Amino acid sequence: MIYTIKNIASVIKREAVITNDVQIEHLLFDSRKIYSPQSSLFFAIVGSRRDGHQFIPEVYKKGVRSFVISQEVEVNKFPEANFIKVDDCLQALQTLGAEHRKKFTIPVIGITGSNGKTIVKEWLYQLLHQDYNIVRSPKSFNSQIGVPLSVWQMNEQHTLGIFEAGISKPGEMDRLEKIIQPTIGVLTNIGEAHSEGFSSLAQKEKEKRLLFRNAVIPESVVLNSVKKEQRSTIISAIYKTFGITITIPFNDDASIQNAIICWQVMLHLGYDNKVIAERMKLLTPVNMRLELKKGINNCSIVNDSYSADTSSLEIALNFLDQQSADGNKAVILSDFLQSSVPDKLLYAQIFKSLQNHGIKRLIGIGENISAFFQSPNKSENMQIQLFSSTDEFLTQFLSSQFKEEVILIKGARVFAFEQIVQLLEQKAHQTALEINLNAIVHNLKEYQQCLNPETKIMAMVKAFAYGSGGAEIAGILQYHKVDYLGVAYADEGVELRKAGIMLPIMVMNPEEYAFETIIEHNLEPELYSFELLHSFDDFLQQEGIKHYPVHLEIETGMNRLGFSGDDIEKLSERLIETSSFKVQTVFTHFAASEDVSQDEFTQQQFLIFKKAIKKIKKNLGYPFLSHIANSAAVVRHPEMQMDMVRLGIGLYGVDSTGSNQLNLQTVTTLKSTVAQIKNLKKGESVSYNRKAIVERDSVIATIRIGYADGYPRRLGNGIGRVWVNGKLAPVIGTICMDMFMIDITDIENVKEGDDVIIFGTQLPVQQIAKWANTIPYEIMTGISQRVKRVYFEG
Repeated sequence: MIYTIKNIASVIKREAVITNDVQIEHLLFDSRKIYSPQSSLFFAIVGSRRDGHQFIPEVYKKGVRSFVISQEVEVNKFPEANFIKVDDCLQALQTLGAEHRKKFTIPVIGITGSNGKTIVKEWLYQLLHQDYNIVRSPKSFNSQIGVPLSVWQMNEQHTLGIFEAGISKPGEMDRLEKIIQPTIGVLTNIGEAHSEGFSSLAQKEKEKRLLFRNAVIPESVVLNSVKKEQRSTIISAIYKTFGITITIPFNDDASIQNAIICWQVMLHLGYDNKVIAERMKLLTPVNMRLELKKGINNCSIVNDSYSADTSSLEIALNFLDQQSADGNKAVILSDFLQSSVPDKLLYAQIFKSLQNHGIKRLIGIGENISAFFQSPNKSENMQIQLFSSTDEFLTQFLSSQFKEEVILIKGARVFAFEQIVQLLEQKAHQTALEINLNAIVHNLKEYQQCLNPETKIMAMVKAFAYGSGGAEIAGILQYHKVDYLGVAYADEGVELRKAGIMLPIMVMNPEEYAFETIIEHNLEPELYSFELLHSFDDFLQQEGIKHYPVHLEIETGMNRLGFSGDDIEKLSERLIETSSFKVQTVFTHFAASEDVSQDEFTQQQFLIFKKAIKKIKKNLGYPFLSHIANSAAVVRHPEMQMDMVRLGIGLYGVDSTGSNQLNLQTVTTLKSTVAQIKNLKKGESVSYNRKAIVERDSVIATIRIGYADGYPRRLGNGIGRVWVNGKLAPVIGTICMDMFMIDITDIENVKEGDDVIIFGTQLPVQQIAKWANTIPYEIMTGISQRVKRVYFEG
């Protein structure tokens, strides 16, 4: 199916300014995801905070020459560009998706529901791909934007479509149904998730069922029995008077429900239950997250060693782009086994995608991928190594060949790429701090909803991003276009620059010995005293540097750092006298913006700061940004947004206000494992100094984490708790350097090697801090660097 820009203008019934009638293959709305610019069409969608028209110059500079716009654009600034003017860019995208869908008569499965949509979609793919060439939603592309982009993938080779549809308010499903036009409808369930926009669950269900107004819903099976075993479940049912049975390799309720839905779809498609039963046994877990791990020799590892298909490859490559700003990217790929596309066409498509994402090195493992890539001169810009099997790669593996790269590892399960991951992963003990990058993005968006569209954001990534990993967190924040980053010391900023972070970075505690480092890495120091100002001024003059970006801190009541109100006139005079500085921002710190009992003091600080700002602006005679609000003030004092806000611990899912006004997600989960289990008799002691004497026969588990890892010693002797097997277990005895013990007497089925949650969704870090008589900041920043950090999108 070939479209030109003229065709598309005709489809969406709009006139266009066309300088070159190019062929369009890719639809874009995100200026960060441009891989084939000449064949891309950019939709300048206007959102609640971002206006796509603002990014047209950036997108044009990257090579895109075709645009759909809804606002006036100075066309003469883009002499080679094609423009289609519409009333609403999102509506135009949806219209194009709907018209494209009409060109195909293949069966299409439309899936909606509160939970399980992506699992059902991926399991149907696993169950049906042997018989169909399937096009499906990438990951969970089920939104008003994601659905038309998913449907746009349809082409003449596909014989079945599977698309998700997610909604958040009435009216949205009507638009999605016109795009997907499903012939078969699947409703996973109706629950509380994403219910904010509906008056009731009944209204929500009615709205979701609009997806099926022209579709057939598969007949339900009548369950006879569900028998859960240790690692599987046997499900028996009646279908059209016949007794049928399947066995699935899962025993949780959600998997059972999802498998039954897939069972019903396959029966509707006419499959014999013997075939269904065989395939159900082979279902594998759907990996809902991409993991980023520290690798050997300063490498980073993106672990996606669970599947190999072109849709998930594109998602993984996008994630790789987010993590590698300097472009030093490598990919380890297996054969792609689950495709009905001819190998030559399939691997040509894969090769083109790798080129588009700037991959420097490809390691291909498998006979099929090797056969395609073994021909010489495939790419002058890509180093290619080929191995017939995983065993061959492992035999020839040299760790010295992997250095300072970001490496995507992606393969079909039969290739057992987890062995490669183990080789490349930096060795650490079994305690890990898991960081959910999607949760960071979610929390950022939650705060953005509280802000005026023009209000900028400085994200605080000091103290190793509150223990989460500075460079990795900064990378995802840069990708999502925050305006500034804040660090405590210059060396933190240097690490970010080395990781390819290009955002402006404010250094809050600059030291005189670090001035040269600050200049070398284009960091922006905070000036908070005349002594510091004079020292930095002298340094800049010696270096012959003028108008260097700096930030001024004003003291309004925190009484830590900053120029006082009485210093403002003298400060202004000094800034006017020298040409060394260009003030970027002026700010102050709230002392207690989260505390309702201190609101009067907070208002007093705000008034003092506004008075100082007014004087400085008048004296300097040029504009700068003013900021006072931290995470708590964004929520509790929205009138104090000013030009910019500073987001700190709120980004990491901790609401210091305790108001629950925002739907923040947990970002960090500290996990360890059970090293050993002991059965003690009444009267025996546990740990150093025999401070814990068991008062009954007890079962004690030793956990692989101690105070050297950052677990507070004051949580010993029954004060702290951990989460194991769905229950809280008390700490017993003194916390040791590398481990501690818990009492699991009343918790069944705990085994050596089981995971233990130290803090996370089930056991919030706020509760740990409360037990330890401290604050979440101290707990999070105290996690030792010897604890492995694992980053994932989930």
